[in-house]
This record gives sequence, structure tokens and C-alpha cells, in this order.
Amino acid sequence: MKIQRIAKRLDEAAMQSQATFQLTGDDAVTLEEAYAVQRALIELRLERGGRQVGLKMGFTSRAKMAQMGVSDLIWGRLTSDMWIEEGSAISLSDYVHPRVEPEICFLLKHRLSGNVTPLEAMAAVEAVAPALEVIDSRYRDFKFSLPDVVADNASSSGFVVGPWHAPDTDVSNVGIVMSFDGRPVELGSTAAILGAPVRGLVAAARLAAAQNEALEPGSLVLAGAATAAVALKPGTAVRCEFQGLGSVAFTTRPEE
Repeated sequence: MKIQRIAKRLDEAAMQSQATFQLTGDDAVTLEEAYAVQRALIELRLERGGRQVGLKMGFTSRAKMAQMGVSDLIWGRLTSDMWIEEGSAISLSDYVHPRVEPEICFLLKHRLSGNVTPLEAMAAVEAVAPALEVIDSRYRDFKFSLPDVVADNASSSGFVVGPWHAPDTDVSNVGIVMSFDGRPVELGSTAAILGAPVRGLVAAARLAAAQNEALEPGSLVLAGAATAAVALKPGTAVRCEFQGLGSVAFTTRPEE
């Protein structure tokens, strides 16, 4: 079956840290089929003992939407084996094209599903935190179409969560400085996430419902990137300061 075949190929590419070719020819898929591939891909991870712990949003930048020629966001699933302990070291040999970007993470205390307002979405939030997402397309040359990236779990690969804050903490326009070895590489604001990160949470509830899923209590939601993603290099201390929220950090191991 095509869906299972593609999911297995993408899973093997991730497991072996080897780039694979884009979904063309017999492997070309529609957007709906791409989400089916993503679901099958995650099922393979779960069979190895992982747990689905939440969702991440993609294409939350208007510029990125225009670049890809789309009018809506995409989403991917987060699993427990993607969770990187804050301050720990990762090996880039586990990835193909690793990049990092700053995010806001929501922790839910109530179920969210379907079309909800920002107020309804925030009423379901238990806490908010600064976060970093490690993205990693499994496709050759980091090039992909919209169905390609959706099938590849929206490039989800890893995430680091910083200190938790009260749910009513204002994260709508938080200044951000992301640094490598103490040198700023990206400056930005959480306002770049659809104008306010809560809109990413609202979209997560709507898009998950379109796939007959809901955001359950205890789920994490990464609202979307606040800056451009930056390519990771070995032996680097990555740190991101969020105004009023503290910092989140990890390191990459030197090449062996």
C-alpha cells in the first residue's frame, strides 16, 4: 500500500539519518494522503515505544505561506522520544539537515477540539513556556513541496521546553534573542507567530479536528516559529532568551 510504503521510507530515512528523495512519480500524494502518511509514520514511532505528547504548528509565518503558495497552516505530531531535556547535549549525527527555531509551548489542562475562540483556547491552557524546536527535513537538499513536508511530519524532530509560567502570562509580543556560543543569530518577537501565539493554538484545535483528532489534557502545542530556522553545527551552545520568560538551551556535541 502506497501510504505505508512512503511512511516506511521516511521512517527509515529518519532512523538512518540519510536523506531520501521527494514524493514524485508513483509516490506523489495529495495533501489528504500526506496526512495519512504522517499518521502511519507516527504509528511506526509508537510501535517502538514512543507516546504522542502533542502537536506542532508549521507555516505560521505569512511570508512562509506565500513562499509555499498556501493559505493555511500545517501541523505535525510530537512524540515522547523527540523531547530533549533542557540543557542537554544532542548529536547532529542523529539528523539529516538539523535546524533550530524559537517557539512558545502551551500545556493543556482541558480538551480542545474544532473551531474555538482565542478566549476558549486560553481557558484550556494550564501553563506556557519558552521552547526551541529542532526541525529536520528528511528530503534531499532540504527541498520539499507542501505534501512532502506534511508527510514528513512537518519536519518535526526534537523540542526543548524551558520554564513553565502561569497561563495568563502575556506571550503575545515577547522579544527573543537566539544565540550560538553567545553570538546572536536571530532576533525576533512572538508576535511573528500569526500576530499572537494563541492563534497557533486555535489553529491546532481546528486542523487536528479535520483529521478526527483532538488536543487532549496534558498535550503540548508548539505554536509555531517566531524567527527563521538556523542550521545547527557541531560543538555549539544554543541558547534563546525570551523577554520575561527566561531562557531555554541545549548544546550540540562536537564531531567525533
